[in-house]
Amino acid sequence: MSDKSLVCRECGVEFLFTEGEQDFYQKRGLLNEPSRCPECRAARRRSRSSEDGAPRVMHAIVCASCGRDAEVPFQPRLGRPVYCSDCFTAERAVR
Repeated sequence: MSDKSLVCRECGVEFLFTEGEQDFYQKRGLLNEPSRCPECRAARRRSRSSEDGAPRVMHAIVCASCGRDAEVPFQPRLGRPVYCSDCFTAERAVR
């Protein structure tokens, strides 16, 4: 295998479908090459992540464990600890 040059169907920009990406597709049984460049694929994923296509609303918090400022994709409730992503991952590993 070698790198392939493809054209994005969204924006028309030429992008590389690398050997590593081709191997990834093959190992997962994906038959079709990507038709969108990485930027357009990411934009499409973001737009599909909410039902109405609006960007996700983030809420500012102070982590209950480390005290850092962070954002979470839900409205925190009073009386419940809210963690930054690092502390949340560590807290989950303990349980």
